[in-house]
Amino acid sequence: MLHTDCFWPILLLKAPNMKIRMLFCLSLLASIAVPVHAGEQSDPRKKIDMPDMMQNHLKQNMRDHLLALSEIQETLGASQFGKAADIAEQRLGMSSLDAHGAAHMAPFMPREMQDIGTEMHHAASRFAISVRNAEVNGDLRPAMTDLSKVSRQCVACHAAYRIH
Repeated sequence: MLHTDCFWPILLLKAPNMKIRMLFCLSLLASIAVPVHAGEQSDPRKKIDMPDMMQNHLKQNMRDHLLALSEIQETLGASQFGKAADIAEQRLGMSSLDAHGAAHMAPFMPREMQDIGTEMHHAASRFAISVRNAEVNGDLRPAMTDLSKVSRQCVACHAAYRIH
């Protein structure tokens, strides 16, 4: 049960002092009136400028990477380790670079961003090997560690860079 005597917004609105109520209302209005672009100014990530067509291509690749990670998790849950390895290598691993147009995207990315992407592709290929090993030896732990190294590169890139 919610006690109104300990719920601060109700206490504030019940405050006998009109100045306190007015200050609260003005603060609330000011926080609502903050421009939408204010987040861009405080976003510490480096903005990467590239043509709209390349931005769309990059976003399409990222969405496919997310879908591939989801499909890998689903196949691992079904103990289909070989299928997980195939998805990882074909859609995320070093074998996927041509399909993603990596050579066309790289000139628009700073070297550090390219390095993160390359490491993600290497990590996916390493995961493909370790999950195939799990199919033989039954130990999924190394594969799960390798899979986390794939998503860790995604997190690193998205934490450091933005395209909008």
